[in-house]
Amino acid sequence: APRRPLPLDARGRALAVRNALRYFAPEHHAVLAPELARELLTHGHIYVFRLRPAVAPVGRPYSEYAGNSTAARCLRMMIDNNLDPAVAQFPHELVTYGGNGQCLSNWAQYWLVQLYLAKMSDEQTLVMYSGHPLGLFPSAPASPRVVVTNGMVVPSAGTREAYDELFALGNTQYGQMTAGSYCYIGPQGIVHGTTLTLLNAARKYLGSGNLAGRVLVTSGLGGMSGAQGKAAHVSGAIGVIAEVDEEPLRKRHAQGWVDEVVTDLDALVARIRAARQEHRGMAIAYLGNVVDVWERLAEEDEMLVELGSDQTSLHNPFLGGYVPVGMSVADAREMMTADVPAFRSAVQASLRRQVAAINKLASRGMRFYDYGNAFLLEAERAGADIAGAHGTGRRFRYPSYVQDIMGDIFALGFGPFRWVCASGDPADLAQTDAIAARFMRDELASDELPAEVAQQYEDNLRWVEGAQEAQLVVGTQARILYSDAAGRAGLAQAFNAAVASGDLKGPVVISRDHHDVSGTDSPFRETSDLRDGSERCADMSVQNCIGDAMRGATWVALHNGGGCGWGEVMNGGFGLVLDGSDDASHRAARMLHWDVNNGVARRAWAGNERARSAARRAQDKCPLMELTEPHQAEDTLVAEALAEAAKSGVGGPAASVVVAGSADEDCPAAQAA
Repeated sequence: APRRPLPLDARGRALAVRNALRYFAPEHHAVLAPELARELLTHGHIYVFRLRPAVAPVGRPYSEYAGNSTAARCLRMMIDNNLDPAVAQFPHELVTYGGNGQCLSNWAQYWLVQLYLAKMSDEQTLVMYSGHPLGLFPSAPASPRVVVTNGMVVPSAGTREAYDELFALGNTQYGQMTAGSYCYIGPQGIVHGTTLTLLNAARKYLGSGNLAGRVLVTSGLGGMSGAQGKAAHVSGAIGVIAEVDEEPLRKRHAQGWVDEVVTDLDALVARIRAARQEHRGMAIAYLGNVVDVWERLAEEDEMLVELGSDQTSLHNPFLGGYVPVGMSVADAREMMTADVPAFRSAVQASLRRQVAAINKLASRGMRFYDYGNAFLLEAERAGADIAGAHGTGRRFRYPSYVQDIMGDIFALGFGPFRWVCASGDPADLAQTDAIAARFMRDELASDELPAEVAQQYEDNLRWVEGAQEAQLVVGTQARILYSDAAGRAGLAQAFNAAVASGDLKGPVVISRDHHDVSGTDSPFRETSDLRDGSERCADMSVQNCIGDAMRGATWVALHNGGGCGWGEVMNGGFGLVLDGSDDASHRAARMLHWDVNNGVARRAWAGNERARSAARRAQDKCPLMELTEPHQAEDTLVAEALAEAAKSGVGGPAASVVVAGSADEDCPAAQAA
């Protein structure tokens, strides 16, 4: 991994070493102190490399792990999968994905966690403080076995500077989303979401879900971004993905997640032209900087791209998440710590060039969307021409993909449900795929599904029917599938029954991405489409974690940070072990209903009509669920009321009305204000 910043003075550096030594008995301190001090100065963080396992962690079948609790043994499998070199981005530094998405903070923590999970019973709960195992505490069988928090700081510490200091001290970590909650399943986890985004972007922007001969240009083949090539292939598009770092590019090519590698811009343009005539899904990886690609395509007389996006790790732009144009990866890694102001300036100049080229192509008809990686936010901070047109009510010229594409899917209650077959047997995964396909076909055969819900089931049925052929598994035997509350609950019950009957050889661990209906509050992504001014409020994700814990989750997690950066996101997730018991069945029914409908209810209250419809359907099926119904005021009535209040001098002659930033600036009420 790139070297981390070390913003500590002499006292802070001494504190960081003392903090790390707390994991070891005093008789070892004389040997370890110089070693850990060198790690701190060399890497900007103490990883305790001497404790890195001689055999790299791999998510083995749960039955191969020692333990007194089935749930704890499954958790050991999930943690090892997050650190599997085939899965993790920087496994030596315990980074699962996203450049700095830590599973744990150091290798001493890893061994302690494994020990606690091996020892614990179902009457104990392991408490995790940002990678640190605080210890085992007495609880009850119905309680979560593990409770995880990552990056929880007081609001004033929600800055990059505070993060750099606290991580260097070993006091906190950036858990990303599923990195620090032990639920990452490799790039497959985002392939499906990216596929659905492409299909729905095509329907909305291009008038058809048929992407044959259509070109998507984007960047990144690392952790999460590594899914883009496979998603293009599955959806039938021509994906052109630029990656400046040769190592992840070759890794994705060897895994079959990109079809071809091109190293020359002239050859790339020629290949795009030829590919447009072939009318089949493919992924073309370009070894080089995406800014060069955008600028070259903007110079071409022929329009060669219909859709554009970006998946560089811009939540972490100055510490390896973005390599400026004209700079090698090695030079960037050196400069980002040797000359911080110069590197920051280079990143921002590169973003300005990138946006300028994208704007040229957009003016000719290309449609661009932010994929939730803070691209628009960092481009704005860089001074790029990215502001939304006056009167549009939008801060940025381009939408977030949630804001414009996936928000309606979340509003329906559909999101990234996933499961892992703890037996490690591919036959179990094939069996769960068949169960899922059968369930969705039965749902589609009923007459009760609204058209927009049926469309989602059809997309997901095609996905799961083609999943085996697509060879999506990297790491554990896992699958992802977008589903709503009813679908998730139905699948969980079917999986649990298959475990009970012996049709599956081991338990099934269900979870989801934090990027889901209820899991994340982020004004630049998951809640960017809310129109009541509440997109910065984090009640939903915090309530979701609490609610999952009290309804039966095996483990829960709550994180600061995620795709859009430290201090910009609050998100949470869960894991639930289906062991074939009646107890697991009851837990799944209680928890999954809440885990989805919490977010549906919040989106309904914000005024989303699809969410209001989904909420009404949920209430019809569950008499114990009763929601506060929003009543929308007419714009003209509000405008007249504001005008009348202004005339009456309420608040004095200098009175003004502040309209929430998310409101439409061209609505009558806003104009009156």
